Amino acid sequence: MRTSCKYGTHRVIEPKGALPQSADKIDATPTITDNELLIDVDVLNIDSASFHQIKNACHGDIESMKTMIYSIVSSQGKMQNPITKSGGMLIGRVRAVGKNYHNQSLQKGTRMATLVSLSLTPLHIDTIESINITNEQVRIKGQAILFDSGIYSVLPDDLDDMVALAALDVAGAPAQAMKLAQKGDTAFIIGAAGKSGLLCAAALRKVIGKEGRIIGLVNEVEQKTFLSSINFYDEVLLEDATDAVAVYQKVESLTYGALADLTINCVNVANTEMASILPTKNHGTVYFFSMATSFTKAALGAEGVGKDITMIIGNGYTENHANIALDFVRNDKTLASIFASRYA
Repeated sequence: MRTSCKYGTHRVIEPKGALPQSADKIDATPTITDNELLIDVDVLNIDSASFHQIKNACHGDIESMKTMIYSIVSSQGKMQNPITKSGGMLIGRVRAVGKNYHNQSLQKGTRMATLVSLSLTPLHIDTIESINITNEQVRIKGQAILFDSGIYSVLPDDLDDMVALAALDVAGAPAQAMKLAQKGDTAFIIGAAGKSGLLCAAALRKVIGKEGRIIGLVNEVEQKTFLSSINFYDEVLLEDATDAVAVYQKVESLTYGALADLTINCVNVANTEMASILPTKNHGTVYFFSMATSFTKAALGAEGVGKDITMIIGNGYTENHANIALDFVRNDKTLASIFASRYA
């Protein structure tokens, strides 16, 4: 074995000098160097924006989706959607640990979830066994490489693997939300019924307290009915998030012109930047956790409407984020029930 770059640059095929996430193609040969980890992969949890794009492009046909996923991985050496540029995460079992890998306590067979994106993870697929349209999970047989810098979580014994995977997939969102919110804030969550929206609502309530207010936005009547039944939100709005002015007008009316202190965008479709920016008060904060976000549209859009706001890109990692997300699912009976029904 040889020691290689802990960030994985040794696996970049093209362009030279790139890191694996931004590379067009990487080497996914499932033979590790002495500071890499080899994983037998069971499930790919493709991120929502990517899965939505693949499903739409294939008109929901499972076999066509399998073909597209095979094509992406075989051509790039990783599961990075060429349209959304996003990936997801995986769960599997440790197959081999390089002799210089930073954690020598990992044992062969340990069940784990990677906490770095599939868009930078070398991946080899032998077979795609099934695709679950509902929970966006793809069961495969294959292998993946985790670089020495890559973060992961050993799967807990007290939670179903698929439930844990769903929570870990968006673990950065609730942890970041708690850092951004203040007691008494008015928070606005776009994509309020999804897993990241629900986790953010639970996290925000801990910070803003009863004095604060959480407003959710969904685009389906069934979602609004569901959210109204679980009391995570103080109000739930029904509107298309691509209609920025309509969203703004509803939030403005609901807050008597005060608007939101903090807006969190969790949707998986494009062109929702202005529906996040307009309903946020001057000197407020917008947290874009959506992988469909365009930096250009957000930056120039805010400038164009004269909004002096802080805009934060949804970093999927923040300190202790895995434990924070898993604890919410463990300790909140409503969240536990929702995640079990959707993902277990």
